[in-house]
Amino acid sequence: MLVKICGIKDAAALEAACKAGADMVGFVFFPPSPRAVTAADAGILTRSYRDGPKRVGLFVDPDDAMLAATLAQVPLDILQLHGEETPSRAGEIRARFGKPVMKALGIGSKADLIRLHDYADQVDYFLLDARPPRGSALPGGNAQAFDWALMQGEEPPRPWLLAGGLTPANVARAIAASGAKGVDVSSGVEKARGVKNPAAIAAFIANAKAARA
Repeated sequence: MLVKICGIKDAAALEAACKAGADMVGFVFFPPSPRAVTAADAGILTRSYRDGPKRVGLFVDPDDAMLAATLAQVPLDILQLHGEETPSRAGEIRARFGKPVMKALGIGSKADLIRLHDYADQVDYFLLDARPPRGSALPGGNAQAFDWALMQGEEPPRPWLLAGGLTPANVARAIAASGAKGVDVSSGVEKARGVKNPAAIAAFIANAKAARA
């Protein structure tokens, strides 16, 4: 079971994720998000540990200059694309920067799953999230879940993580309903908008790992 804690922006949250056994930690490089960090701050955080979770950078329709500037300061392991990036753009980013790419896609119905095959040759992971509410300024992190049963019987062409509306209380149920082998959480482990709760992070990771076992 892969567990990703996204929206890390302070040392306490990072320490909680590392100690509890997170497989990935996410840093948001999208200024409108309450979880956004600067490249300078993320660089300090990500260099504070050597072994541990993979460092994932979340970007929304980034240009090459932004990616290059961020990577110059932050030793990211994976680039997460959470905007309207096309399959060809995702492939360009992967080739140019030599990093695995995780593509986030909004899911509302079975029809949305067809898009996974368009990206299959261009990315390394999928993050399947709920479609954002109409008018939302954020493409993710909206504490919304899609119907987990939509994933029953599906075999996405790349490893995938389930996201959207997950909490320590419901993650085991979500894993059982969807068959997910990876989960991603952000708002579901916060004590205030954009402020992580270390105890909730630990509980989420423990419950997700126990559910899969």
